[in-house]
Amino acid sequence: MLTANARKERTLTAFLLAGAMAFVVGSALGFEHIGGYIPCALCLTQRIPYYVGAPLMLVAAILSIAGGPAWLVRGLLAIGGALMLYGMVLGIYHSGVEWHWWEGPASCATSADAVTTDAGSLLGDLSSKKPPSCDAAALRVLGLSFAGWNVIASVALAAIALRGAAVKN
Repeated sequence: MLTANARKERTLTAFLLAGAMAFVVGSALGFEHIGGYIPCALCLTQRIPYYVGAPLMLVAAILSIAGGPAWLVRGLLAIGGALMLYGMVLGIYHSGVEWHWWEGPASCATSADAVTTDAGSLLGDLSSKKPPSCDAAALRVLGLSFAGWNVIASVALAAIALRGAAVKN
């Protein structure tokens, strides 16, 4: 029998995770569009767990509110935790490439639509957009690149998700 407190805790956890995952990937998109940074292939790959996880956590929250099976909600939270652990691994890999601890992918390119095809805007884009590079951090804050901060965010979100999945009754 599922207690009201356990259901409420799982619901709040799932909503928190959905919002936090959306915030993290939204921040990356903000730096891209407002800051003019073009993400490299590894940056784009690191967003996938968030793109999958945020709606999945929203589904978990809705299922919990609707009185769905506790095992299903817990399972979705566990999947969210696993996605964030995967995101952590991707972030560690990318950080290692940036610190030159190991080799990155042979080709690190982004989509061709990052720079405009309009001849009038091309010069402006070339001067405002930073070219993608997997082995050089575009920006470091407190010594960490975006990939490094992704590791921290992923670990925190994985811990929250897995704790929520472990809540019984």
